[in-house]
Amino acid sequence: MKNGWLIINHFLQSDKFEEHYEWLQEAAEQIGFTLKIKTGCDLMQSIDGGMVNQEPLPDFGLFWDKDIRLAMALERKGLRLFNAARAVALCDDKSLTHLTLAGHIPMPQTICAPMTYPNVGYPDMNFVKEAGDVLGWPMVIKECFGSFGGQVYLVHDIKEAEDRVISLAGRAFLFQQFVEESRSCDVRLQVVGNQVVAAMKRYNTTGDFRANITAGGNMEFYEPTEQEKEMALLACQRLGLDFAGVDFLHGPGGTPLLCEVNSNAHFKNLYTCTGVNVAETILSYVAESLKKVNRSM
Repeated sequence: MKNGWLIINHFLQSDKFEEHYEWLQEAAEQIGFTLKIKTGCDLMQSIDGGMVNQEPLPDFGLFWDKDIRLAMALERKGLRLFNAARAVALCDDKSLTHLTLAGHIPMPQTICAPMTYPNVGYPDMNFVKEAGDVLGWPMVIKECFGSFGGQVYLVHDIKEAEDRVISLAGRAFLFQQFVEESRSCDVRLQVVGNQVVAAMKRYNTTGDFRANITAGGNMEFYEPTEQEKEMALLACQRLGLDFAGVDFLHGPGGTPLLCEVNSNAHFKNLYTCTGVNVAETILSYVAESLKKVNRSM
């Protein structure tokens, strides 16, 4: 029997998250694993490498948080994490996702906004006009850190863009080309290991340009193309992910454009839409990965 930790955020509590944790624990139990919930408070680390509350390490950790420092500290102690700290970090910061995948996978044209400090702001706003001149209007402004379609804004002119940028002073964000052909619509491919295990189309009929279910979107079964599957697998490979939700927009002629990669994408909606229990596929992948390690020793 293998023992694991399901590592979650101590302060993020809601029925939506709790339900996913239960699914993962049930999937572990089905294959004879134990999966004990641990939070950042339980695993608080000393920088010299020790846990404040000393406890033997398990066989693996299922990292369902975005606390990169905690993930790095646990890896430093020798704990195998699914997903690894570097992979979570590259996905959590959307600018790092794009910088890592640029030149390898088609994406909407994207510009990293210059950094400022909260107490300085933007006394010179010419860079906003320059971004709009390159990307056209309307244009997407996307905070580098955000989930469930939040922190993503559609701006239609320079005034609207400047107002939004002023409100974001001190936060990392991107300017991104708006893909009109994919307005209110995208597709999510769920990757586990080297397979695309499920996919769905998301669409919004409320007038919101975002397709996320949380933003009021709907969903339906989707059969991804071979090109989309190859792109999703390549994205996960280059980012170092064991599993992820990979989101695509569709440009002119239906050309897939990678939008975002989610290192710990929620999977309840995907199950409702496709009948695929992603928790089970993730735990099966973990079990097989641990077997390969044991065989190579």
